[in-house]
Formats: sequence, structure tokens, C-alpha cells
Amino acid sequence: MAQLRVNGSERTVTAADETPLLYVLRGELGVMTPKFGCGLAQCGACSVLVDGEEVRACVTPVGSLAGKEVTTVDGLPARWARQRGLSPAPALHPVQQAWIDEQVPQCGICQFGMMIKVTELLEANPRPTDADIKQALTTSGPSPHLCRCGSYAAILEGAHRAARLMAEGAAG
Repeated sequence: MAQLRVNGSERTVTAADETPLLYVLRGELGVMTPKFGCGLAQCGACSVLVDGEEVRACVTPVGSLAGKEVTTVDGLPARWARQRGLSPAPALHPVQQAWIDEQVPQCGICQFGMMIKVTELLEANPRPTDADIKQALTTSGPSPHLCRCGSYAAILEGAHRAARLMAEGAAG
């Protein structure tokens, strides 16, 4: 048994240390937002934040995460609340609100990973250009975030709206 901190809560997991985090999140802890896309860290659908940095949960062994904070899309509002000193936590993180406002998702498989990556980007760069967003989603991680539906223009608009909402301190 191992202790894992997920979305601000300590969780006990029974999976072997080499089990991919994605399988533990979905199968053992019931956290369904990271999606299985490829299983090879090549699409980004499984992305989560570990201590604020994007990792691909499909290839990250759960045993490597002792003492680290794992944040999925479900935990973004609480993360925003901690960063802004808000209490209670808002229902939505600004990135989630922007995705709704811009109607970004089509099929939705990639979108949780896209939101994770955009959150990481905006925490480091609150005023990204189109080039910054494209770079974050294509060359800054182990591989590009892939959207099979081709909603890249909406993703850019969502990222820009999220930046504006975060600058305003808005929360859903």
C-alpha cells in the first residue's frame, strides 16, 4: 500500500509501484478525467499535473509519486482557490470556464489533457501569444497533444479566454 496525494486529498492505493498512474486514478480511485488515449505518452489525453508540471499518467509509475501532489482536471478549482486564497473553492477553474465559454470540446477525449497543459502554461506565462500556446501544446512535452477532431482554433481561443479570466481573478 502506498499513499498518494490526489487533488488535495491523501489517498491509499494498493496497486504495485510500477502500475501506471492512469490505471490507479481511473481503476482504483475513480478519477475519470484523465483519459486513455494511446498508452504510450504520445497523445496527451492522460495528462495530469504533478507538483505543477504536466506528466503523462499512462507511463508514470505510481511508485514514483510519493510526496508529490497529483492534480487532475477535477482538482483544478481547489488548486486555483489555494493559489488565490479563495474560500470556498469555486465550482470551476478559469481554464474550465473558458473551455465552456468557447465551446472548445467536440468529442472530448483530448480536452482534459489540453486543459491541464494550458493550466501549466498559464501558471508560468499569464499572457501567452498564439505561438506560446502552440509551442506548449506541441513541443514542450514528451509529444504533441493531439486532437482528433481538429478543434485547435477553439483551443487557442479557450487558452486566451482562460488567460483573461485568470488575470481578472475570475472563477466559475
